[in-house]
Amino acid sequence: MRRLILPLLIAALATATHAQTWKAPRNGFGQPDFEGVWTNASLTSLERPANFKTLTITEDQAKAAEQARARMMASTNRPTNPNDPAPPKADDPGGYNTVWIDPGVSFGRIGGEVRTSWLIDPADGKLPYSPAGRKLFTDTLASARTNFAGPESRPLGERCILGFGSTAGPPMMNVLYNNNYQIQQGRDHVVIVVEMNHDARMIPLVDRTKPRTSLQKWMGDSIGWWDGDTLVVETTNFNPQESLRPYFGASLYLTPTAKVSERFTRTSASQILYEFSVDDPKVFTQVWRAQMAMNATTGPMYEYACHEGNYALPGILGGARLAEKEGKAVEAVDLAE
Repeated sequence: MRRLILPLLIAALATATHAQTWKAPRNGFGQPDFEGVWTNASLTSLERPANFKTLTITEDQAKAAEQARARMMASTNRPTNPNDPAPPKADDPGGYNTVWIDPGVSFGRIGGEVRTSWLIDPADGKLPYSPAGRKLFTDTLASARTNFAGPESRPLGERCILGFGSTAGPPMMNVLYNNNYQIQQGRDHVVIVVEMNHDARMIPLVDRTKPRTSLQKWMGDSIGWWDGDTLVVETTNFNPQESLRPYFGASLYLTPTAKVSERFTRTSASQILYEFSVDDPKVFTQVWRAQMAMNATTGPMYEYACHEGNYALPGILGGARLAEKEGKAVEAVDLAE
């Protein structure tokens, strides 16, 4: 146990020491200035992949993995040969390249360390699902793959309500593309505009001792306050339909009674340390914690016009109705692809 705890303590001390050596500039309200466009695009994911056994790896290990990923991406992005024949007839013709995705080109680096997962607790880098919580997640994912009864049964990303894979959060996770966030500050509010599906998190800065509303909102009901130079945000009362977050293999399930606590600390001119914890005893065996790097990027951030171009949802439901008319079983959709 001591061997597991020691690396976490060292990482926390290194991050805290680095943060204390740099002071964020102030805006016109005297608050730490977080305004700008930030990205969490990264090869680091919430959970630690099986090929990594530790929270951190060396720069040489990271560069080798990053270069291997770059070679793979270059191979899949080769120009399409216009003389190639049409793909074989099938229910799913597949894709022809990956030029449209933008997951990031490097691992996340926090306090000078290369991270293999955002999760820091549990120390194994895996979400601590209880047996009941794991069943909730797998049942929800199975329903998303097989339920074509109507638009209400489809995942939120397909319906253009929230981004895929908890991009809007909280917590705000990195996915295949559109990993940008624009932070805007007022005296009494902080707004985080999320590129994926163009969601806007409006966070009032209030007295946290006052009673909370009982409204179950998309992205939950958030309140924020300043703890020195750190913006603290606490979110409860999630909309029940946010259980449909699981998509593209994203392994995160939250119930409406979950509490997500977030901390935003600007640690340099080019990085925000984004820390979050999730308390949801109906799903997890413990409160779990994570740290993520959000890096400055050039703007502007463009609109994600989801509804205007969403021809997929009518096609999905129309295909299901045709299959039913022809007496065929509607095949499951593999959301991990």
